[in-house]
Amino acid sequence: MTPHIAFDRLGAGSPVILVLGAFNTRTEGAPLAAALAARHTVLNYDRRGRGDSGDAATYAVEREIEDLASLIRHAGGEAAVFGFSSGAALALAAAAHGLAITRLALFDLPLHVGAPEGPDHAAALDELVRGGRRGEAVEYFQRRVVGLPEPLVAQLRTAPFRAALEAMAHTLVYDMTIVGDGTLPLDRVRAVRCPLLAIAAAGAPPFMRATAEAVARTAPDGRALILDGATHDLAPTLLAPPLLEFLA
Repeated sequence: MTPHIAFDRLGAGSPVILVLGAFNTRTEGAPLAAALAARHTVLNYDRRGRGDSGDAATYAVEREIEDLASLIRHAGGEAAVFGFSSGAALALAAAAHGLAITRLALFDLPLHVGAPEGPDHAAALDELVRGGRRGEAVEYFQRRVVGLPEPLVAQLRTAPFRAALEAMAHTLVYDMTIVGDGTLPLDRVRAVRCPLLAIAAAGAPPFMRATAEAVARTAPDGRALILDGATHDLAPTLLAPPLLEFLA
């Protein structure tokens, strides 16, 4: 059975759907959604297993693509899509799969150009979650995937949002399944037939800037934007202006 997918719909105009990343619910996307709603109908949703959305006993990337396809149908049959971090990897996979995406914006796509196969983060995280070690899964992701320094990982153990992170720990397996070995799949980029904007924050890890430029070179209709002053964060004051221009 397909799980219930919770979303907020706001604004009026051509539709755009926000696909967010690890540890994100639609709460984190709300400020950007509000900024884009000045000109667009925005669907801001909780990916499966997060927030108010349901889940299934087993996971497959194809099921998340189906979730996005269902939202596109709800939006009227076609929509622009904005993907952030691992959500950008999901959005790229969905566009390559042939969903009715009119414009595709990818922000801080966490994939490397020609990266060697890395550790199987999905399997490691799955083992921790299945063993009831959700806190360890959160810290594995922070330490091994994000690259946070050990003092910060220790500090975050007492953060007020720690319980919320542990509640979503199983979805880290989903994100790492989507990311795979971390290599940018150029065949997927070539398969995207709509206009594509690859954005990288100037303050993000350098590989994300190289990835954005590679995506722009490879896509049939792509361009890259390095966003000055931005970090790996959903800052509407920085993201909304270029997105509104791209979506116009």
